[in-house]
Amino acid sequence: MSTQSKIRSNGIVSWPEDERPRERLLSRGSHAVTDAELLAILLRMGVKGKSAVELGREILKRFGSVQGMMAAPLPAWAGLKGLGDAKLAQLLAAIELGRRGALPTIREKTVIKSTCQAAEYFKARLRGLAEEHFRVVYLNRQGRVLEDALIAEGIVDAVRPHIRLIATRAIQTNASALIAAHNHPSGATEPSESDRLLTRDLIAACQSISIRVLDHLIVTEQSHYSFADSGLLDELKLQVTG
Repeated sequence: MSTQSKIRSNGIVSWPEDERPRERLLSRGSHAVTDAELLAILLRMGVKGKSAVELGREILKRFGSVQGMMAAPLPAWAGLKGLGDAKLAQLLAAIELGRRGALPTIREKTVIKSTCQAAEYFKARLRGLAEEHFRVVYLNRQGRVLEDALIAEGIVDAVRPHIRLIATRAIQTNASALIAAHNHPSGATEPSESDRLLTRDLIAACQSISIRVLDHLIVTEQSHYSFADSGLLDELKLQVTG
């Protein structure tokens, strides 16, 4: 075994200082470290016989890329040796911070007054997810976001949000209106019959408590579908009132 191999087998702490990921990041900037090394900094320690960098490489190999890792559902992380609850929680927290960092601005200062603004907001919120997530933003009369809630998540075509929960949160936040959205990991933007029925039921429930449903968006990585812009929202409102 070479001297270099012996050094590396003893863990990152025994590496020359200019080779350690954390020290290199602090001295040269985050661009100077690899994806695996960034993961190693978050993991802090490896396991017996495996450095944190090697563990980072194993994680990337499992998911194929950083993007694949960010899109992976929680069950996909099971079985990675050396990745206990504490380390997994650190990684998932960092991933979620990165996702939230892509949002247009601080939630409490976000104002949504158009389909374009809503689409950009939800694309940032739902980007890179392997499962369907159904979210609702609750707005005041000026269109300011009061709350952004994840209502349901699951496998494609199996997400069925609880209408009562959506309405209850609207009352709790003192909202005047709401916009619903969910992602289609398949990339298809056309609403399914289930999407139509859900939107109709949501309109009916919100009308009874004087909450306006401004839109329901279906978002993908490349595009989006707006129930409001397509005219389908008005059609469903007529079905409810008629």
